[in-house]
Amino acid sequence: MAKRIDVSGLSAYYGAHKAIDDISMTVEPRSVTAFIGPSGCGKSTFLRTLNRMHEVTPGGRVEGKVMLDDENLYGSHVDPVAVRRTVGMVFQRPNPFPTMSIFDNVAAGLRLNGKYKKSQLNEIVERSLKGANLWNEVKDRLNKPGSGLSGGQQQRLCIARAIAVEPDVLLMDEPCSALDPISTLAIEDLIGELKERFTIVIVTHNMQQAARVSDRTAFFNLAAVGQPGKLIELDDTERIFSNPSVQATEDYISGRFG
Repeated sequence: MAKRIDVSGLSAYYGAHKAIDDISMTVEPRSVTAFIGPSGCGKSTFLRTLNRMHEVTPGGRVEGKVMLDDENLYGSHVDPVAVRRTVGMVFQRPNPFPTMSIFDNVAAGLRLNGKYKKSQLNEIVERSLKGANLWNEVKDRLNKPGSGLSGGQQQRLCIARAIAVEPDVLLMDEPCSALDPISTLAIEDLIGELKERFTIVIVTHNMQQAARVSDRTAFFNLAAVGQPGKLIELDDTERIFSNPSVQATEDYISGRFG
């Protein structure tokens, strides 16, 4: 069940260094929201605060609130590991478990989370691989290592692994940056299909990609080097790219800086 994200007054730190400052936004369910902006402006840091991955970094902490529907993900009673099951993550470089088969890669999260009969695992793995548009390419070699797939197939395998545990939200941190154009197109098509079931947030440096895949776009920027990143503007993607309301957004999109 896709859920809505409400962020209010969120700042993130690495030790004493403030990486992002006072960010508030809403991400609608069953939509794709893209984060764009120059390198170092806090896009990936902010993305990682949405499933508490930021805390995995030594010195990583946040102030503010992230609500998933009615639940504060930073509430004192909330288990960060449970948050990461609910809010899945696909990373920049495909990271299948190298010693595991294709089947076991997809089933890994399920086995961590509970006991399943073999027939249940078979059904969920097949459904997840179909959901990631990978089933037809791998159905005859499920016991072969996931690391033997091409880069684009590995990334779709990682997406299958993420959706197998039925998260409410899927975060993607530059999921196509290590891929060739054909694989990139396959992932973009897949994102369009997955938003029917999940709330999706994607960080991308590819402006055309943001325009193609997202419903809403958020532009992040730094006031100066060493300053924390800020959310400058969030709007419908079409409006951001055709008629942004902030000059800095227009300057970035038109290539005047960044």
